[in-house]
Amino acid sequence: MAKQIDLNCDMGESYGRWTLGADEEIMPHITSANVACGFHGGDPHVMRKTVALAVQHNVAIGSHPSLPDLIGFGRRTMDVSPTELKDYLCYQTGALREYCRAAGTELQHMKPHGILYTMIEKQQDQAWSTAIGEASKESGKDLILMALASGNYDRTVRKMGVRVASEGFADRAYNVDLSLVSRKIQGSLITDPQKAAAQAVRMAMEGKVKTIDGVDVDISVQTICCHGDTPGAQNIVKAVRAALEKAGCQVKPLRDWLPKA
Repeated sequence: MAKQIDLNCDMGESYGRWTLGADEEIMPHITSANVACGFHGGDPHVMRKTVALAVQHNVAIGSHPSLPDLIGFGRRTMDVSPTELKDYLCYQTGALREYCRAAGTELQHMKPHGILYTMIEKQQDQAWSTAIGEASKESGKDLILMALASGNYDRTVRKMGVRVASEGFADRAYNVDLSLVSRKIQGSLITDPQKAAAQAVRMAMEGKVKTIDGVDVDISVQTICCHGDTPGAQNIVKAVRAALEKAGCQVKPLRDWLPKA
């Protein structure tokens, strides 16, 4: 049986007169879209437009909720309680779900954005991971939660009975512990389309990724991400999709093949 893999990208991050990303160029080449919900990017009009674009290209839709940090693009550390975090996720995901309903489709997944995605890996007491898992289950038992492959958050929410898709990154460098290299460090972003494609294929087909220090480590992924705001993202996404299919992967939305929890 051919290897099945999902290809996701962050979409709908424009806001008002500010345009970010090449959504119309990228959308035809991905299978899942992580749609900004207004807290780090996106606005009501952009959300509706992005959902319509995804439906047009048969792309599955997920919420991309953030901490409330529009000015900082959701990449600044904030001190919020687990209860506050659950409410932020419910608020944003609920708004996007209504746009999906209006467009005649269903929400496939949720994927935390930016510093939130990073901070849940670093919390020793796992309070935020638990809160996100609870928010996902409250939102629907079949909702898929994207989580950093082999991370603490991935393990925590799986134990909670959440439907999880372990995520790898084509355009980001890895540390030996499979955390992502800080964006402040040179080489953290992979902007060469062929290098990103090669990394994606290795993760999907071999279950391996080479770290920034040149060490091969094991990784198991069901979905691969390309960031929509990476320079030249449209070229990276096209190269990754083409390389995965050439390697023998069936690139399909998670809703079509990921087992239920």
